[in-house]
Amino acid sequence: QVQLVESGGELVQPGGSLRLSCEASGFIFTQYRMSWYRQAPGKERELVASISTAGGSTDYADSVKGRFTISRDNVKNTVYLQMNSLKLEDTAVYFCKATHQWIDRVYWGQGTQVTVSL
Repeated sequence: QVQLVESGGELVQPGGSLRLSCEASGFIFTQYRMSWYRQAPGKERELVASISTAGGSTDYADSVKGRFTISRDNVKNTVYLQMNSLKLEDTAVYFCKATHQWIDRVYWGQGTQVTVSL
């Protein structure tokens, strides 16, 4: 059974930090590019960051460059998103996505809520 389980979302003040985790099971983790997306109320889901299968290549949305860092541990089958200098506009549900590197197969997690508020 394929599972992507996100955790780490919570309420934080502006300027604070959070680390999100997404633990994968039920598929060969190292064959999948991993990404974090987010969706704020009333907005479309958007790509935040992605990382290649071995972790050597990363991409970020302009809005989070320099503040967020994506990483992965291929032994623990987990991808992380370190979020620093959080802003009010970072408030969203954050989703983990796995994309197979060769075939058309994608898995999504259920999401974790991040709320940045005074």
